[in-house]
Amino acid sequence: MACPKPRCSRFTTTSRTHPQSLGVITDDPFLTETDKTQKRKLSQKRKTQPYREIFEFFIEDFKTYKPLLSSIKNAYEVTKLRKTLAEEYLRYLSERDARKILIADLNELRYQREDMSLAQSPGIWGEDPMKLTVALKMTRQDLTRTQMELNTMKANFGDVVPRRDFEMQEKTNKDLQEQLDSLRDDYREVCKEHDMLLQLHMSTLKERDQYHSELQEIQRTSTPRPDWSKCEDVVAGGPDRWQMLAEGKNSDQLVDVLLEEIGVGLLQEKDFFPGLGYEESIPPFLRFEGVVENKKPTKKDVINLLKDAWKERLAEEQKEKFQDFFLNFLERRFGPADTMAWAYTIFENIKLFRSNEVMSQFYAVLMGKWNESVYIKQKETVTQLLKEMTNVDSQNEGLLTMEQLSTVLKSTFPLKKEEKIQELMEAGGWHPNSSNADLLDYRSLFLEDEEGQSRPFVQQLWEQYLDEKDDYLKELKQELGLELREKVTLPKVREALMTIDPKLDKQTLNSYLSQAFQLPVTELPEEPEEKTENIIIQLQTVLERLQMADVRRMGPREQEPVS
Repeated sequence: MACPKPRCSRFTTTSRTHPQSLGVITDDPFLTETDKTQKRKLSQKRKTQPYREIFEFFIEDFKTYKPLLSSIKNAYEVTKLRKTLAEEYLRYLSERDARKILIADLNELRYQREDMSLAQSPGIWGEDPMKLTVALKMTRQDLTRTQMELNTMKANFGDVVPRRDFEMQEKTNKDLQEQLDSLRDDYREVCKEHDMLLQLHMSTLKERDQYHSELQEIQRTSTPRPDWSKCEDVVAGGPDRWQMLAEGKNSDQLVDVLLEEIGVGLLQEKDFFPGLGYEESIPPFLRFEGVVENKKPTKKDVINLLKDAWKERLAEEQKEKFQDFFLNFLERRFGPADTMAWAYTIFENIKLFRSNEVMSQFYAVLMGKWNESVYIKQKETVTQLLKEMTNVDSQNEGLLTMEQLSTVLKSTFPLKKEEKIQELMEAGGWHPNSSNADLLDYRSLFLEDEEGQSRPFVQQLWEQYLDEKDDYLKELKQELGLELREKVTLPKVREALMTIDPKLDKQTLNSYLSQAFQLPVTELPEEPEEKTENIIIQLQTVLERLQMADVRRMGPREQEPVS
């Protein structure tokens, strides 16, 4: 069946010939493509014509299926017509738009030609109008394209900043962020410190209120402080002697001095001492029945006698018990008849004069409160220190500079802290205004007065030894981690001593253990033996026995590793 031509072909012909009526020659590629499409359709139609005729023959020949075949043919024709109509309509729209564009271009060219003709000066030939027209058209296209690109760039990059500014702002922001983090950390630390200070302030206020209440209670109940100047008229020797006795002493020490002065008077009034008997609790040098004579020696005589006793004791080869030695010394010195009289007389004197260095030390050793090794070791230390100072004094002038004194003290006592060295130098005469070049008569530091009292330098050395021993024993107790009433074994004490004092040699360690557990050194069991666990004693007893002995640190304690 032949397909009718579309009715829009007339419009196509008109639009194809319309530009030519205006005198403009154009080469329309769109119209050429349309002709090709129509030729292609005609060729397809001719190819399918035989099939169409055969199909119509089948419809006519098969009467039974004619209605069905006709319906199929009609449906096929309707679908094909709809498709053809749609294609024709699209071609119509394309040709209409092309026609409008061509008309617009034609009008534009006409206007440009008129403008160019008006702009040309009379008698001067201008450039080719067609060339200018094409150039203007291309320029406008470039302008349009450029404008579109500019608008696109503005739309896409209107909010974009230069990379240099961005990096600068980013760096500034990073610095500010770091400063903010640092300030936050500082603020947290300040807040913590503030909270701690508030707690400390509150606790300080509580302590202040408590101390204030205690002070009020003490002021209400306590007696007024004594006026020690009243003793000047009572003590023998008058105000001058009292000033000498009271110099540098606190109230407790002044009470001892006053008791000594009172006791001296009472002691001089006694002509006899009653004997204490022969009981086991009585020291051997005091075992006597009856009365003995009071020899009434002067204080200086007693001190000289004690010094002689020490000299003989140090020269003795076979060491006997100190109490037996003292009794034998008096017997050799005064004969058997006066031995007990002098024993009671000296005992009462040294028991009375607690403030005297020679008497108090001899009394402590005699009564077993100290081992005599404490006294001997202290004397050896003082002698060694004097020897070191003498070796530094190359000119043998008896003078040392403060710098030399400090060097000698540090080399002789390497375990002493700096503040302890400073205390010894101050006791020797150094003060903050002193120069390192100031000279010091070091021999005068070791002199004694008439009553055997040492100079402040030696006294300070003795006091530091006692303080260091107390600290050493406190450290031992802390290392054991036990209460005073609890029991402790020998291996634990051995281990604790080696921990707090790693430089402790075996001989010194055994002497400490022997003193603490009252066992001979030869009977001390070795560490690996199991029977050492059976040697148990109360911790308080161990510390008291070590307090009596010459206990001192041999080396620094090893520092625990820092994690």
